[in-house]
This record gives sequence, structure tokens and C-alpha cells, in this order.
Amino acid sequence: MADDLSAPLGTNKKHKPSRLPALLPRAIAGFLGLSLAVFVVWAAVVDDPLGGEPMVVVKTDARAQQPAKRPEQAGANSAQADTKAAPQSAAAQSTAAGETRQAATEAPKGAPPGMQTITIIDGASGSRQEVLVPSRGGQGGQQAAAAESKLLEASRHGPIPRVSLDGARPLVAYARPVAESAATANLPRIALVIGGLGIGTKNTTEAMSKLPAPVTFAFTPYGTDIEKVAARARVDGHELLLQIPMEPFDYPDNDPGPQTLLTSLAPEQNIDRVHWLMSRFQGYVGVTNYMGSRFTASDAAFAPVLREVAKRGLMYLDDSSSPRSLAGQIAGANSLPFAKAGVVLDTVPTPNEIDRALARLEGLARDGGIAVGIASALPVSIARIAKWAKSAEARGFLLVPISAVVNKPKAS
Repeated sequence: MADDLSAPLGTNKKHKPSRLPALLPRAIAGFLGLSLAVFVVWAAVVDDPLGGEPMVVVKTDARAQQPAKRPEQAGANSAQADTKAAPQSAAAQSTAAGETRQAATEAPKGAPPGMQTITIIDGASGSRQEVLVPSRGGQGGQQAAAAESKLLEASRHGPIPRVSLDGARPLVAYARPVAESAATANLPRIALVIGGLGIGTKNTTEAMSKLPAPVTFAFTPYGTDIEKVAARARVDGHELLLQIPMEPFDYPDNDPGPQTLLTSLAPEQNIDRVHWLMSRFQGYVGVTNYMGSRFTASDAAFAPVLREVAKRGLMYLDDSSSPRSLAGQIAGANSLPFAKAGVVLDTVPTPNEIDRALARLEGLARDGGIAVGIASALPVSIARIAKWAKSAEARGFLLVPISAVVNKPKAS
């Protein structure tokens, strides 16, 4: 007891050994094992045969492919290079000039009318391959660009269509010829229009790959890269329409999209919105409504818009979605080329109902000689229409673009 009282404090306290030195090797081993497991999983799942190696493909010429000289070779040949520089330079210029003249004379021979030649260069081997592709609009690229520039007018939103100074109209300039023969000249004509393109990449690609050139494509103004997609459709031979969003009766619960034309806006405001919509892409023969049951029933709102469409040398297609539309009356009063869809093919988007709608369209064409059918870019619609189009001529019908069935006003 006395020893306990006289002993210094803290001398008999037992210290527990620290666990940190023992845990550290385990933590490092665990981290390395986890890293190895992640690498094994990545190597098994990721399909990267080059192992992430950076690469770039560039255009090179034959001189760039020659092996570089060693320093000693360069030093040994430097004197000879100095003495021969002038003659070689003159020879190189002469050779380059000869090659340029040869290319200029040979290029037209290699590219038939309506086609152009592009050169594909393999970045790995340097091999070259020349491929023929269709020129834009079936003409040379420069001719097509010149034809479009005179049909464009600058606006605060970008270029929009116009009638050129020499009287050319986009409806005529961008129209596709009817591929008819003596055997098909007297057949009833059917124009098919596919709307809603440009938004869904998958449906747009499917329509462009499956539907023949006479089918007209109607693009909404909201798609990504809409200009490139529309230009490709033109190269493939399709006529284009611009879908203009218009106010439906249940707006804004049912909203067609930005810059929708509204009955509550002044005519000048709607025209400004039309210019915005028209500037999204170019090359279309006309416009058509996207929704618009309320707007197309209002003469005060609708008439100024159709007068603007007529002023710019375009046509108008009524998609028949609203029985109260005044499009036909306003078009007739303003000398606006006009067409109206006789059948909406996919009101009920099932294969059987679409086939029945196509049969009704055939009946209209037989009775009147001309009929227009319209459908959305749904996979089932594209599939049934593509199948029908393959046998259209055998069934006694000529498939034509929309410009071929438009009611053109008589010249006064």
C-alpha cells in the first residue's frame, strides 16, 4: 500500500501496440488488387484494338512518304543540293505545271454529268482511291450554289427564300422532274409526303434509306444539323417541304414548338416568326402546316402568312388535319400554288390500317387522276409505304413529287 502511494504516477501504465503499421500493407495490397480487377474488367469489356493509341488521318503527298535522310547523308549531299537547287526548282515548277494541266484536262473525262469525283486517301498506307458521287442537285457544286444564292434574301434571322431578280421561283428551281415514260405517261399520279423528319435521327435515317426519290420529305425546323440532313435528302432526289408550327385549339397544352404562329400575335409578329422558320434550312419547294387547327381557321391570322408564302415563290400543302382550314380559299385569292392531302395514311398507325388508307388513296387517284397522301415518319408508316412504292407502277400508278400535283394558278 505504501509502495503504491509513493510510486510515481504513470509508471505502471501499460501501452497498447499501434495497429497502423500492420494495416498499411493490407491497405496497399487491397488497392493494388482492386486496380488490377478494374483493369481486367476494362480490357474484357472495352473494344479498343488500338489500346487507346492516339491517331490522326492527314492528307499527304508522295514526297512526305519518302524516308528521312540520316544526318551524315544530309551533310554529304548538301553541296550537291546547293549547286543543283536552281535547275531542280525550275524542273519541279515545270513538272507541277504539267501535272496541273493534266489534272485539268483529265478531270472532266472522269466525272460524267451530274457527278463529281472525290479522292479518298488512306492515312495508314497513303493509297488513293477516286470515287464518283452525285453532285448537289444533279449539277456541279458551283452551279447549284449559284442557283441557290440568287433565290435567297438576307433577313435578321438568316437567309430566306425569295423570287430572284430574273423571276426564278424556288418552287420551280427546286422541283424534281417526273420520271415518266411512254408507258407511264397516262397513269394516275400519286404524291406521298412524309412529315416530322429532322427530329428523330433514327426515323429520318430510315426514311432516307428506304423510301424512293419521288417521295417528298417534310422537315420540321427544330432538328440538329437540319441543313446537312436536308441537303443530303436533296442529293438523293427528294423534294423538300418546310413544316411551319401553327397554333392548335388546345394550345399551349399541345405546343408545336418554338416560334409557333399564334392567332393572338399581330401579323408582323407572325411574319417575323415565319422568317425565322424559313431560315432553318434551304432548298424546299414550299411549306406545310404542322398542327394549326385554330390558326388555319382564322382568316385574319392565316391570310398574311399565306400571302408571304406566295410572295416568296413557294407552294403550300394543307395536310387535311383540320376540316376548318381556310387554306384553299386564301391560296386561290392570292395566286398561291396549292395542294391538299386527300388521305392521312397513318391516322391509325398499324400495318393493316395504313394498307387500307393506301387503297383509299389509289381510289382517289383513279377517280381524279391525281391524289396526295401524307404520313408521319413512324417506322411502321415508312415500312408500309416503302413496300407499296415498290409495286406502285405494277398496280397502275405513277409516284411523283409534290410539285407535280400542285394546283398552279393561271397567269393573269
